[in-house]
Amino acid sequence: DVQLQASGGGLAQAGGSLRLSCTASGVTFDDYAIGWFRQAPGKPREGVACIGGTDGITYYADSVKGRFTISSDAAKATMYLQMNSLKPEDTAVYYCAAVRLRFTARADEYHYWGQGTLVTVSS
Repeated sequence: DVQLQASGGGLAQAGGSLRLSCTASGVTFDDYAIGWFRQAPGKPREGVACIGGTDGITYYADSVKGRFTISSDAAKATMYLQMNSLKPEDTAVYYCAAVRLRFTARADEYHYWGQGTLVTVSS
């Protein structure tokens, strides 16, 4: 049974940093694509960053390239999203997700979702 637990959200000032964590049970990172998605009020859920387990292929939304970094630590069964140079438009609920595929950045292909953690960036 796969379970994901996201944490690390909070309030940050524009230009600041936060690191989100997502602990995973029942997931072998080598066999799963993992990703971070976000949803702002009144907007659809969007992919932020994804990584494939087998070869480490990554995807970043254009809006976060150069500022966010996705990573994982298989020994700790934890995935991370390091967010630097935060902007007010990064304010959203952030979700971690996993699926037993080589790689995908499509939210509708992810099977397992964490509960979400709120990130608020003030100007």
